[in-house]
Amino acid sequence: MRENSESSVACHHRVGFLGLLITLGIVFGDIGTSPLYVMKAILHTGEAINESTILGALSCIIWTLTLQTTIKYVCVALRADNNGEGGILALYALLRKMKRKWIYLLAIIGASTLLADGIITPAITVTTAIEGLESISPHLPVIPITLGIITIIFFVQRFGTESIGKSFGVFMLIWFLLLGVTGAFSITSYPLILKAFNPYYAAMLLAKSPEWFLILGAVFLCTTGAEALYSDLGHCGRKNITISWLFVKAMLILNYLGQGAWVLNHIQTASSVNPFFSIMPQSMLIFSIIMATGAAIVASQALISGTFSILSEAMNLHFWPRMRIKHPTHVKGQLYIPAINRAMYIGVVLIILLFRDSSHMEAAYGLAITITMLMTTLLLGFYLRTKGVARIFILLFMGAYCVIEGIFLAANLSKFLAGGWCTMLIGGILFLMMYVWVRAIKIRHHYISTKPLNEYYQIISDIKADESIPKYASNLVYVNHADKEGAVDDKLLYSIINKQPKRADHYWLINLEFADTPDTLEYSCETLVPDTLYSVTMRIGFRIEPRVSLYLRQVVEDLVTSRKVDLRSTYPSLRKNGIPGDFRFIIIHRVYYPESSDNRQQNLLMTIYALIGKIGIDEPKALGLDTSMVVVERVPLIINHCNRSIRRITRIAEDEVEEDVAGEDVEEDEAGEDVEEVVGKEK
Repeated sequence: MRENSESSVACHHRVGFLGLLITLGIVFGDIGTSPLYVMKAILHTGEAINESTILGALSCIIWTLTLQTTIKYVCVALRADNNGEGGILALYALLRKMKRKWIYLLAIIGASTLLADGIITPAITVTTAIEGLESISPHLPVIPITLGIITIIFFVQRFGTESIGKSFGVFMLIWFLLLGVTGAFSITSYPLILKAFNPYYAAMLLAKSPEWFLILGAVFLCTTGAEALYSDLGHCGRKNITISWLFVKAMLILNYLGQGAWVLNHIQTASSVNPFFSIMPQSMLIFSIIMATGAAIVASQALISGTFSILSEAMNLHFWPRMRIKHPTHVKGQLYIPAINRAMYIGVVLIILLFRDSSHMEAAYGLAITITMLMTTLLLGFYLRTKGVARIFILLFMGAYCVIEGIFLAANLSKFLAGGWCTMLIGGILFLMMYVWVRAIKIRHHYISTKPLNEYYQIISDIKADESIPKYASNLVYVNHADKEGAVDDKLLYSIINKQPKRADHYWLINLEFADTPDTLEYSCETLVPDTLYSVTMRIGFRIEPRVSLYLRQVVEDLVTSRKVDLRSTYPSLRKNGIPGDFRFIIIHRVYYPESSDNRQQNLLMTIYALIGKIGIDEPKALGLDTSMVVVERVPLIINHCNRSIRRITRIAEDEVEEDVAGEDVEEDEAGEDVEEVVGKEK
């Protein structure tokens, strides 16, 4: 399975016709559907339709695609890769060890606004495509058809898109050829439209038009897929994206110019129709609508998959509560998060029902993604600094793009009351959730006290040798939350020594380290007390899902093979038959009590943190222990050590802690079954 995934990824990254074809299907769905609504949005700004306006608007489109997409993202951002992975969170992972601790704010602002703007993409693309049918049947029920297609798109996510994904590339190649060919034919009716390549017309429009900010807000929609282009770096590779973009950009510009030519030939009626469908020959109208709908589906599918990937990264970067992740296919990186899929579906449906048609959706589209691009610019500036780029070039880069994107942001803010408030509200909620999650985790870590582990080697060995203590398990596994090397969570020691002393043949301490690289998955094992105490450190990349039971199996296999540990049961009747000892996992869960702190802001943060945590899964499931024998010991997270009454209550709570046992109804736990296989092989 792993070999198939790696060969599939290698195929995507290999430069060649197949690699370029796959790139067209994966990367350019969002930006490739922009011609459906950009020119229509420009015509609805209220600006007088004449040659100078259209030439100026087209010149803005051409140079926005050049400066924003080509130079910033294709030439600069694609080189800022994290072991081949791209996107704002992958970029942040490269920088999070910097001394500037506030840099995480740029990442969560960018990620939350990217996710927020993404909710409207399926709505506007599918709605615009279906609205093309109104030119054939004016009374067609657009909303029900759109909702039906959206429902199908989200429903098939649970089955994976491996089979249909293979045809996306061929479909998008035909789509882009359709854009370019129809645009080129339309240009012949008004060849002077080619003057739009001259940036003079863009400058004149911005200088003289009283509605320039509205026009820029519409123009910006042509580059909204650029951030997704960067996020898909890991799927296709920089060279494939760069080469494909040359073709895609040419086809897009031809289509925009073709629409502009048609508008100047039909100035009186242009604002009442969609120029995209108007440049199509009448005989090809049905075909173009089908293709537009298919392209909208491809764009929506790519965006939904991208959302799953972003949130998966956010979980390992501790920006988001861990949620149930499924892998519907064997394709590496293809994820399905049921709860997020449902939430996005509800959000898209509400957007469609709220705005009703694509013209109103255009007002809500683009504002949030401008903020994402601005955050990416700032992070790229820090990245270039770490690479030793001269300060003058960094200042020029950041200054130029902060000005450009600042102007676009100001232009899009003009759409706030008309619909931009919707995506900003969603983005604000997502940002608040991420911010609270980060701050609460820092608070929890701050109050976790640790002790040097080596001071307790002897007492743990004595507990193992004391046969008057009932054996708790053959192998006792703890997840150690201490960040310092050689340290251990004091509540973990309390669990072993004080709270029902736990005798076991072997004690395993699991230390989880989430690496700044995407696909890292490695471990190291240290024998602290021979044949008694082991420390296992698992390094997990920010794109890898933690599966502690599965990874522990690999550790056990290696140790048994090298004869560093004997995991056969110490009970004579079982040992005689080569039966392995059982494994039991213990999770120490610290409960926050607001009464233990006088800090109101902290109490509020932790209360919201608890509410946000309800959308996620519990720690055993988050660590991949849901089918193993797991005991969750709840202990208080002590905040105020000065209050005697609280300290007394805390001690009582500690002594009368509630235990939850997961997996009792499972006949054999996963880890025990795995170990049995290993010992059987050794025997």
